[in-house]
Amino acid sequence: MSLEVKNLYKQYGEQWAVNDVSFAVAQGEILGFLGPNGAGKSTTMKIATCYLPPTSGTVLINGLDVLENPLKVRQQIGYLPEHNPLYLDMYVHEYLRFIGSLHKLSGKRLKQRVAEVVSLCGLEREQNKKIQALSKGYRQRVGLAQALVHDPTVLILDEPTTGLDPNQIEEIRGVIRSISSRKTVIFSTHIMQEVQALCHRVVIINRGKVVADSPVSQLQQQPAGGRLIRVEFEAAVDPLLFERIDGIKKVEEVNAAQYLLHTTEDLGVRSRIFRLAADNDLPLVGLRLEENSLEKVFRELTQQQPVA
Repeated sequence: MSLEVKNLYKQYGEQWAVNDVSFAVAQGEILGFLGPNGAGKSTTMKIATCYLPPTSGTVLINGLDVLENPLKVRQQIGYLPEHNPLYLDMYVHEYLRFIGSLHKLSGKRLKQRVAEVVSLCGLEREQNKKIQALSKGYRQRVGLAQALVHDPTVLILDEPTTGLDPNQIEEIRGVIRSISSRKTVIFSTHIMQEVQALCHRVVIINRGKVVADSPVSQLQQQPAGGRLIRVEFEAAVDPLLFERIDGIKKVEEVNAAQYLLHTTEDLGVRSRIFRLAADNDLPLVGLRLEENSLEKVFRELTQQQPVA
């Protein structure tokens, strides 16, 4: 695994900002790291990037412990923090050369990498401007470029599309997609469209604890507490019939012939619905697993109190 977080804790006074968080990310994977404000996302990222020490637990980057090998870890990580720190009085190309030199790049290699990230992040027209003259969106691009200039294997991005317009967001998505096959990408965002467009998997934390770790497609099919099946008949049926089916927890009547069934499983319940329809001569028009919006699933998971 490129990044492994094991039983991570971070305490501030009496408060646990991170409370037993564990997950792992493989090379080539794009992980969405989600949670409400104050959930512990940025704290976890700062620990993984050697900016904060954990109270306890372990973070490994390509097998290197962030506490035992912080310099080697930093060589393998590119980090764009939520509040993008830049030297505003430097020119874009000057700043990127400076960041590259901090990573021990020099000569032809430094010049080549600066040119590559300038092109990759769409900064060709802006590279000879001072950073203070750039819009917020272009400053975000400079922040992404500095995270990439030393060609890290792990890229950690905290709210990378903040301040970008829709066209710029799509361009940054393209950058992340293009580099993801060779790198591990972990990014935090509150924009669920970003998650659907980019992520293979999502980890959601709430009040310092992991409340979900799942591929995006499975998370959308799995509302908190079970799955959701939409069933439709030719004519009205008695909703009490569904009480005979094992695995159905709740029935919502959409109209007289259509129902949303909250279930604890998927295939087993669907086969039982087919048998119910056949046994009662009820013409079945449709039966499908309902896909939830990520926003709805996120709200359900983060409104719950994590188990202590």
